[in-house]
This record gives sequence, structure tokens and C-alpha cells, in this order.
Amino acid sequence: MRHAIQSYLQFLWQSKNQHGVHSPFVYELVTQCFYDRKRYPEYNLLDQVRNELLADDTVLTVSDLGAGSRVFSSEQRKVSKIAKHVGITKKRQRLLFRLAQYLQPGNILELGTSLGLATVALAAAKRDAPVITIEGCRETAARAQQLFDAHKLDSIRLYQQSFETFFEAHPIATYDLVYVDGHHSKAHTLQYFEWLLQHVSNESVLLFDDIYWSAEMTEAWRYICAHQRVTVSIDTFQWGLVFFRSEQKKEHFVIRL
Repeated sequence: MRHAIQSYLQFLWQSKNQHGVHSPFVYELVTQCFYDRKRYPEYNLLDQVRNELLADDTVLTVSDLGAGSRVFSSEQRKVSKIAKHVGITKKRQRLLFRLAQYLQPGNILELGTSLGLATVALAAAKRDAPVITIEGCRETAARAQQLFDAHKLDSIRLYQQSFETFFEAHPIATYDLVYVDGHHSKAHTLQYFEWLLQHVSNESVLLFDDIYWSAEMTEAWRYICAHQRVTVSIDTFQWGLVFFRSEQKKEHFVIRL
């Protein structure tokens, strides 16, 4: 917690809005996507699925394959509590929708489905793009699949398995947008980053959640930003985004949302 507080104070000191951005690519991303205030019709779907989960008091037995939970002390967890305390926030869910809509990715990968709130945002943004999502917990994955089926989100394909098992079975695919929200540890994050480097193109973006979860996660984030293949990195505190655009000079941005 101390690391997060100190990091946030430093973030506030360093961060800028669009007026401090001189890269045309990043400036347009910030003004047309990050700061887009339009009310999209798809937000109704996002709100609907959130309300459904918040009203669901079904108890799941959750098996954490990652760094575990800072909120729950028991494996027995209500769906409503997971959605409220662990799921992506309403603001971030809408931002994720806008990001996918703005970038128009052809193939989307999500590492860490949870109940599917972020997955729905990705699928709603580009209905014709396949969304592959991976969840290690059997009961959580089953509840997410129930949600996708109920709303006929046929572009989503959920794999209930570990990330490593998925990687071994899919050595060739290329992904345009990857949302990484699982295994909040330095070792695992860097392991996934190295694997993903084999599956990105010049137009791809990797989005890492909770980059200030711990000092180790921040170390992983800084390593990723410094990697020779990364040209543009954006720190929004909660998320870190990296791009591989060869036509861009290497730059790092700290952006307030």
C-alpha cells in the first residue's frame, strides 16, 4: 500500500494532459479516445451486465492462480462482491471499450477473464473481431460464459486454463490488442511479455493492468517500457500501454485520465 501511495504522488507530479503531448499519434489517442466524453449506446450493455453481476449473490469457489486477492480472505466469494471489489471499474470499462473502438483491432486477447466485465467491453467495441479470453478458475469462467451466452456475444471464445497452457497451444497467432489482467507478479508479467513479443505486429498494443500493484510490478513495467522493441509507452497509473510502431521515436508518456 505504501508503494502505491508514493507512486501515485509521483504520478500526479509527472503526469500531463493532452497539452503536454507532442506526439501526433499519442495526442490523437488522448483527445479522441482517452478524453472522449460521448455517450455511446454500447454503454447501456456495459451497465446492464454490471448491474446483473452486482445483483447476483451466487457463491463461487474461486481458485486464484495469480498473486491472490487483497480483498478476500476466503475462496468462497459472492459474484456480487467480486464484481464490486475486484472487477474493472465502470470508468475503466468504458475506457477499454473506447480504446478497442478507436484502434479497431482485428484480433483481441485478454489474459484474465474474471466475471467478464472487461471482456464484454472489448466485444461490444468491435463485434466482428474475435475476442479470446483466458480464465484459470473453473467456476469463475463458467459464470462469465453464462453472461456471454445470455447476451449473445458470439465473438467471445473463453478458454478455461492457465495462461501457460494457452500459450503452448497457440504458438502462431498475432494479436492487435492484448489486455493483461492476471498474475500480478514481476516474474509472470515479464514471462507473458516475452511470449507476447512473438505475437505482435507494428500496430499492436499491450495493455497491462495494476502496474503499481507492488514494487515488483512497477519494476516489470519499467523493464517493459525500456525494451528495445517498445517505441511508445503510456503510464495512466492504473494501466500501462505499450506500442511497437517502428515509425515512431522511442518516447514515454505519463497521462492523467
